[in-house]
Amino acid sequence: MSMNRLSRYLLTVVVGLSMLGLEILGGAGGAYASSTPQAREPVQGDSEHVILFVLEGFGQDSLKGGAMPVISKLVKDGAVTWSATGVNPALRLPTMASIVTGMPVEKHGITWNVFEFSRGYPRSPSMFDYLDLSGGRDSAIFYMDESLYQLARPEVYTDYQLCGALRPECRSEKIVSYIRQYFQKATSGSGYGHAILSVPHLLVVHLPEAGRAGVAHGWNSKEYRQALQAVDSAMKSVLDVFKEHGLSNRTTVLVTALSGPGTDLSGEAATTAGTPMVPWIASGVGIKHGQVIHQPVSIIDTGATVMRMLGLETHTEWDSKAVEEIFQSAAVAPVAASSKKQ
Repeated sequence: MSMNRLSRYLLTVVVGLSMLGLEILGGAGGAYASSTPQAREPVQGDSEHVILFVLEGFGQDSLKGGAMPVISKLVKDGAVTWSATGVNPALRLPTMASIVTGMPVEKHGITWNVFEFSRGYPRSPSMFDYLDLSGGRDSAIFYMDESLYQLARPEVYTDYQLCGALRPECRSEKIVSYIRQYFQKATSGSGYGHAILSVPHLLVVHLPEAGRAGVAHGWNSKEYRQALQAVDSAMKSVLDVFKEHGLSNRTTVLVTALSGPGTDLSGEAATTAGTPMVPWIASGVGIKHGQVIHQPVSIIDTGATVMRMLGLETHTEWDSKAVEEIFQSAAVAPVAASSKKQ
């Protein structure tokens, strides 16, 4: 993408979001092909849709007292590790960039923690690029922090909605209302200006409310417990949207976190030493039930695992690796890349 096109896209993002508060970003852009991705033969149990919930300030102790029954059920019905490795520095933007790009910080290069217009979008290809390139899969991404504008590169196969902390009404229930509206429009047949004219194959939902409450009020406060309940309720509402559209039996859910309790992700420098440990949970179509994950897992592995859930492989020089232990069926050999899914 040329610098002129990049500047126009960035200007569109900044002006549109500042004037409207919420903007859907879509645009043409070249997919990245460092090597030719490939699809697998469909396997019984491959999912058609994946929901990726990305929380903040969440760990195993967050489930105590029944505060998060939805996540507790996902754990019971799926596969979990409570000690997936995060990245350094343990800050919001670098960590989310590692999830999206499937790369450690030293490779994707995003070390800052605020949206900086002059830096442009990441040059590294993202899992959204690979999903499109490998099988024509589309993605809708809902971010809840202004710093993540940095990752909202417009493409014809992505829709972004952003509602950050600078707007007091941007809480978990608000982002759910945006998702519900999005699905109503996406299934209407016209798209209403969306880049994607149908239900996306990947839905990414950022839910930072618990982490913010913990930082502001303390990790043992009632406000933190209430925020955990609000996040869990929001997740239930998103799952209900999929149920209402008849998609539950074709959907897999991934839950991870940018941080565990006790970490402030919003500063200029990390507040905790060492490599953070975060939860990583998979549940739904094609996932083993009641599985404790024994193999090492990194949040960087999220992208490749999403592709594996959808029956896709990348075969690129990617740090992200599918967590094979969670799947009911073994992976099969790749075949020639398929045409775009209609």
